[in-house]
Amino acid sequence: MKMSSTQGPHSLAFRVMRLCRPSLHVEIPVRFDPSDLLFGEDLFDDPVAASHLPRLLADTVSATAADGSTTSADPSDLSYRNRFLLQHPSDSLGLPGLLLLPQSFGAIYLGETFCSYISINNSSNFEVRDVTIKAEIQTERQRILLLDTSKSPVESIRAGGRYDFIVEHDVKELGAHTLVCTALYNDNDGERKYLPQYFKFMVANPLSVRTKVRVVKETTFLEASIENHTKSNLYMDQVDFEPAQNWNATILRGVDHHPESKQPMSDVFKPPILLRSGGGIHNFLYQLKLSSDGSPLPKVEGSNVLGKLQITWRTNLGEPGRLQTQQILGSPIAQKDIELRAVEVPSIIMLEKPFVVRLNLANQTDRVLGPFEVWVSRSDSLDEKAIMVNGLLTMLLAYGCICIFFLSILNFSWLQHLAQVEAFSSSEFELNLIAVKHGVQKITGITVFDTREKKTYDSLLELEVSFSSKNS
Repeated sequence: MKMSSTQGPHSLAFRVMRLCRPSLHVEIPVRFDPSDLLFGEDLFDDPVAASHLPRLLADTVSATAADGSTTSADPSDLSYRNRFLLQHPSDSLGLPGLLLLPQSFGAIYLGETFCSYISINNSSNFEVRDVTIKAEIQTERQRILLLDTSKSPVESIRAGGRYDFIVEHDVKELGAHTLVCTALYNDNDGERKYLPQYFKFMVANPLSVRTKVRVVKETTFLEASIENHTKSNLYMDQVDFEPAQNWNATILRGVDHHPESKQPMSDVFKPPILLRSGGGIHNFLYQLKLSSDGSPLPKVEGSNVLGKLQITWRTNLGEPGRLQTQQILGSPIAQKDIELRAVEVPSIIMLEKPFVVRLNLANQTDRVLGPFEVWVSRSDSLDEKAIMVNGLLTMLLAYGCICIFFLSILNFSWLQHLAQVEAFSSSEFELNLIAVKHGVQKITGITVFDTREKKTYDSLLELEVSFSSKNS
């Protein structure tokens, strides 16, 4: 941290100390067991030799009694000859249980809370009065006021005394930051003096987030790779994807060998994800689908906004941090005037049994469209027609009777009339079908015709369905 101040003597001076969590004190060298140096690790394979080991080391290590109790080394021994010996299994960690206060200002990362203990000291031999103190954070974009005592100045600071206060700031910008501390006070001779001091520090990025977007038919997959750039381990408490409007997101996880049904408290106490210091990486995969509530997509020119990530973490001793990414964009969308979507498809479809598919026709413009005619596209070749429809039968409701036609024989098109659809609204209708081939088949060739604007919309929907035979 760099500090600068105005020229000339001042009675007051600022001292700044960063407040952050302590670290664990590690004792070096790590303690050891003398048996590791005097004997091989295969000593305990011989039970006779192992039984004589405590007696051989009785002068340097604690002896084990017959009942399993231990006798510790003499605490009055001031020679510290046993200071490197293991007295307890936990001594091998080199952690005596002491906490170490920060010895330097340290690194400050985006998403953390900067907390500072500031003391203004009177180093003169006389009292100063009417002290107005201000503290603010200055970045390349803005100045943020942290403390202002203008309305209630400090009455006086005696000779050799001080006035202390704590400021906090949520770090939301990268780059250079300056903590500006100023004091306006009356000196011993009644002169009004102004003292500014500047404390500069850099804010680094603790994480890097790389995303990949893949589109498979009507499903979008988002992969987020999060890498730790700090010098300490990070424990990810939360990595949530907040989808944009009209999107639903589901996180995809690996195979869980411990089902949640056997862990009733798993939703309350979720183990954090560890990102090791200096480059630890963890990948998250999300499945995104458009909402099926029938509401049309807003018309957005240029790109497809998917949503953003909310990330929270803690360090080894619980120092919290939080980041929010910018909006994640998918593949550019070629907006259409209308969109045809399948709202309801039976989960089980039997061969040569009628079934109903409910469709939704959405108007994505700001004007009224329609009326419409909807039909299954006619093919020039009977064989091509059979392949295009994939063996589906169509039912027509004519004069109150249901007549079934094989499309591959009659080459007949199903036709339905729809009324006008208001701007940014939708209309639902049903398509009655019969399957004549088992297996996974496609419903294609549905065409929508705007009778007023004389405009045809085709290739709006390609839906895969699975048919079962009667005996299955």
